[in-house]
Amino acid sequence: MDKTIGLACNISTGKLDANQAVSGGEYPFFTCAEFPDQIDHFAYDDDVVLVAGNNARGNFHVSRYKGKFNAYQRTYILTAKEGFNIDYVYYALKLELKRLREKSQGSQTKFLTMPILTGIHFRDISGEEQTEIANVLSAIDKKIELNNRINAELEAMAKTLYDYWFVQFDFPDANGKPYLTSGGKMVYNPTLKREIPEGWSDGIISDVIGKVPQATKVLAKEFQDNGKVPVIDQSQSYICGFTDDETATIQPESAHVIFGDHTRAVKLVNFDYARGADGTQVLVAKSDKVPSYLLYQIVSDIDLSSYGYARHYKFLKESKCVIPRAEVSQRYQNTVKHWHEKIRDNIFQNYELERLRDWLLPMLMNGQVTVGEAS
Repeated sequence: MDKTIGLACNISTGKLDANQAVSGGEYPFFTCAEFPDQIDHFAYDDDVVLVAGNNARGNFHVSRYKGKFNAYQRTYILTAKEGFNIDYVYYALKLELKRLREKSQGSQTKFLTMPILTGIHFRDISGEEQTEIANVLSAIDKKIELNNRINAELEAMAKTLYDYWFVQFDFPDANGKPYLTSGGKMVYNPTLKREIPEGWSDGIISDVIGKVPQATKVLAKEFQDNGKVPVIDQSQSYICGFTDDETATIQPESAHVIFGDHTRAVKLVNFDYARGADGTQVLVAKSDKVPSYLLYQIVSDIDLSSYGYARHYKFLKESKCVIPRAEVSQRYQNTVKHWHEKIRDNIFQNYELERLRDWLLPMLMNGQVTVGEAS
């Protein structure tokens, strides 16, 4: 006989409005979005599963968290009752809410009510079996999390080096010493309204980007879960889908920078890809003074938040930037290239791990595969 979420969990909801998020806050703030915001105070400190209570497309996001956090009033907070494993509850919900979304295509459920949530069924197995299944799936997710942490550290290293060399101007001089700290000559630049190293100049983003390769743009309704070519669009997800349309394939010589016209999302793409259709702008580096990996950092560093909801690409192209000497830029390019290649490899490894987890999930939950067979 099956069990239900209502029998397995204590369920409450958050208390806050979604607009109470605080940028740079100390604690995660779970709303109905895929990823949590931040907030500067917490109301909960527990080992929980969080479920989005509404979503325009019926995609009710499920999150796993342990520690201090806060939550939006339409976010459900679940703790496991005695005899139930909270990780098993998390994976059961991920599977059953996906099934709910798939069954309701065309007339999607926009709100996950308490009766719907508490009535969700899962297989009645012992606590020991729950733990065994959860451990297999958690091991995959932990590897994915580790890769994500490595990628975040590599991104931070590239950003730190960029700040030292192109913001603080302490790139290695001819003697290998920090340029500015060692007394390198600086010249006042009236356009940038600051001193920059001698031999450097100023420009705007449109000066350093070239023609975008011609290729078919992929509409959101055409995204596939699997395919030959990953699709990159302006969403927060790095890869938003796949396509088998070879006419859509773009092959960067080194790397391209993707900029979200509406979202302001900035992504570095150093592999063959296809371009999403709506608001996805491709920046191709054309100058050896601002090569692709440096262009990515420069664009990432430009703050366009004051324009609110708008098409931001026109403002980006007009944004001022420093134009370094080519030898400094190329040295940066060569240094960070290996870091970004590792990031790329981890992204694709995570994709394969996610495919494995998503294949195992229904098999384990339905009892078609046992833990011994999955290990």
